[in-house]
Amino acid sequence: MKVGLYIIILISVLVSSCGEYEKLLKSSDYDLKKAKAREYYDAKQYTRASELFAQVIPRFRATEEAEELNWLNAQSFYGMKQYDMAGSYFKSLVEQYPFGKYAEEATFLGAKCDYYISYRAELDQQNSRNAIEGFNVFMNRFPNSSKVEEAKSYIKILQDKLVEKSYLSAKLYYNMKAYKAAVIALSNSLKEYSESKYREEMMYLKLNSLFIYAEKSYADKQKERYQATLDEYFSFMEEYPESKYSKEVKKIYEDTAKYLKIGNTANLVKTQ
Repeated sequence: MKVGLYIIILISVLVSSCGEYEKLLKSSDYDLKKAKAREYYDAKQYTRASELFAQVIPRFRATEEAEELNWLNAQSFYGMKQYDMAGSYFKSLVEQYPFGKYAEEATFLGAKCDYYISYRAELDQQNSRNAIEGFNVFMNRFPNSSKVEEAKSYIKILQDKLVEKSYLSAKLYYNMKAYKAAVIALSNSLKEYSESKYREEMMYLKLNSLFIYAEKSYADKQKERYQATLDEYFSFMEEYPESKYSKEVKKIYEDTAKYLKIGNTANLVKTQ
C-alpha cells in the first residue's frame, strides 16, 4: 500500500510540474522565464532550460545579459550532448562577442563539438577537418590558454583519423583491382601524409599496382609502364631495404627485369 501511495504522489507531482512548465512556456513574463531558465540550467534540466532560453534570448538581445544568456543556451545543448547544435551556438557566440568573457572557452568548445561528431575513419571526415581548423584557430587566438595542450592532443587524434581515411580510400581501389586509380590515390596519400604509419604498405601496394597495370596493358604501352614499375622499385628499395614485403618485391623486380631484358643484378631486397 505504501509503495502504491508513493507512486501516486510521485505521478501527481510530475503532472503538476509539467502543468506549471507548460504555463511558463505560454507566459508573457519574460523576466520570470529568464529566472526559471537559469534555475533549470543550474539543476541540469537542460531541455527545459534550452526551450526557455530560445524564448528569452530575442527579448534580451540588446542587454548586458545577452552574452551570458547565449552562453548558457550553448552550454545547455552541450550538456544534452547535442554537439551539432551546441557547436553552432558556441561559434555564433564567438562571432557576436569575439572579445567577450566567454570567447576563449566558446572557441575551444566549438572545436570540441566538431571533434565529438567526427565520424569513424571509414566515413566522411569533414567534421574532423572542421575540428582541426577550429583547434588551430583557438591556439592562434589564445596561445597562452591552459587548454592548448589538450587542443594539440585532439588534433593528433583527428590527424591520425585523416591518415587512416586516406589509406583506406586508396587501398579500396587496390582491392577493387582498379590499379591505375590505385596508383593515383596511393601517390596522393603518400604525398599528403608522408609520415603515415601505413607508408611501407602503401608504397608496396603502389609498386604492385604499377606492376599489375603494366602486366595487363596493351603491348605498345607495356615498356613504358614496366619502366615506371622499375623506377618505383628503386624508390621502395631506398626506403625499405629490409622490408616485410621482401619476397613479393623481389618477384616484381625479377619479372620486370625479364620483360625489359636487363640484367638481374640490381640491389634486391633480402628474402626472409
